[in-house]
Amino acid sequence: MSLAVRGLTKQFGGVVALDDATVDFVPGAINGLIGPNGSGKTTLFNIVTGLIPTDAGEVTFAGRPITGMAPYRIARAGIGRTFQVVRAFDRMTVLENVLVAERRSGLRELIRSAIRGSEVDRAMDWLRQVGLDHLADADAADISYGQKKLLELAAILMTDPSLVMLDEPAGGVNPVMIERISDLIRVANANGRTIVIVEHNMEMVMSLCDHVVVFDRGRPIASGAPDTIQSDERVLEAYLGV
Repeated sequence: MSLAVRGLTKQFGGVVALDDATVDFVPGAINGLIGPNGSGKTTLFNIVTGLIPTDAGEVTFAGRPITGMAPYRIARAGIGRTFQVVRAFDRMTVLENVLVAERRSGLRELIRSAIRGSEVDRAMDWLRQVGLDHLADADAADISYGQKKLLELAAILMTDPSLVMLDEPAGGVNPVMIERISDLIRVANANGRTIVIVEHNMEMVMSLCDHVVVFDRGRPIASGAPDTIQSDERVLEAYLGV
């Protein structure tokens, strides 16, 4: 599914987070979104997924405008995302965390309504795919940070999104876990999902992504294949400080 932003502008007080940003992400590909801290990457994610409003501009998904829609409606349209800081319900089990993502209506519905066997089977299948099925009955509070990253990914994929937006999936995890997360992203993409990744781990981005967009000061300054991006003088100056 295609995701495009046109003229996005967002200001927080005197700080311009996005400055008339226009970007096309490649459908069916693994897209990287990189840039210095404060360049507007997470702000773009937050506007696309409806968490904050834009001051100007438009977001379209699969050819339809989604600007200003509520987050739950954007999720139902087929966009799933993760966050820089993992969001898990620590007092619920690993399995319950995945089931809440599927219900989308929150904890109250999960508690009040019966959980169908098919839902549990699907949730367990995703936990198996990320390697957490043996922890299904454990409280989310008792698993490691890297395992919570995998849990968040399983919960997002449980909703069957056509576009997956990952905000720093490698942040705070060891190299073995990074490779595992990268493999899961490749599988999700091979199964027909478009991926957009914000990530500071350049080794991961350049080895994983098909297409990379570079942001600086609230707008894109370069885009293309990883090999092209690595040799772009604008990128070296803005992102690498050369």
